[in-house]
Amino acid sequence: MRFKKLQVIFSLIVLNILLAVSANAEAENECFEKVSRGIFKFNQGFDNVILEPVAKVYNKLPEPIRNGTGNFTSNIATLLSIPNHLLQGELRLAGHATGSFVVNTTIGILGFGNPAAALGLENQKEDLGQTLGAYGVGGGCYFVLPILGPTTLRDSFGMIADNQYLDAFARVTWHEKEIKSLSGNKLDYVGVKAATAVDFRGDNMMNFESLEKNSIDLYAATKSLYLQDRTKKIKNKSSSDDDTWGELDK
Repeated sequence: MRFKKLQVIFSLIVLNILLAVSANAEAENECFEKVSRGIFKFNQGFDNVILEPVAKVYNKLPEPIRNGTGNFTSNIATLLSIPNHLLQGELRLAGHATGSFVVNTTIGILGFGNPAAALGLENQKEDLGQTLGAYGVGGGCYFVLPILGPTTLRDSFGMIADNQYLDAFARVTWHEKEIKSLSGNKLDYVGVKAATAVDFRGDNMMNFESLEKNSIDLYAATKSLYLQDRTKKIKNKSSSDDDTWGELDK
């Protein structure tokens, strides 16, 4: 119990630092550009050697399997969206997300089907980084994480807090010893996140190739794309007709 209190206190301290930094820094500011560029090159190597080849094999699977995988990971991501909708005061979207999860988990057979969409239930993805942004917290410093890719100070804090407090799936799989009545496995969480990344990479194969071919500075282009996408999500803007990038559930 004492450790839990320390976690909460630490999170509040970090959040206060985040608010202070964000008040004086724009999301476009670089904190560790040289380091980030080095990590970005490492991530490119990881993509070339592992992620892209796996995604190419994945794209050769029958379409029903690929659609089912995407639906399944999207359905699990809904568990994180629900509390963030509530934190933003979006009761209608929280109700839609809850209904979508219940319908897809039951009628949709654990989320492999998506009957909720046919019923008109919206399933807009939200995370704590978006919630903080909706309350006016700036992104702060931009940097790149190994494997995980682009992020900001606000979004990295949100990702950690989501995992620790808001994401029910993460709680069950990573903290199963603390939840006696439920059981989970850390490999389940890692497996779902890996499947999400492969599904996203497979869906956007042509987009990645086009970005690499047409970018003078791929690092800067990726940064710009990430920041634009996060701004759009924070403002809950719908995808434009020319926005062909798929959705990466966090």
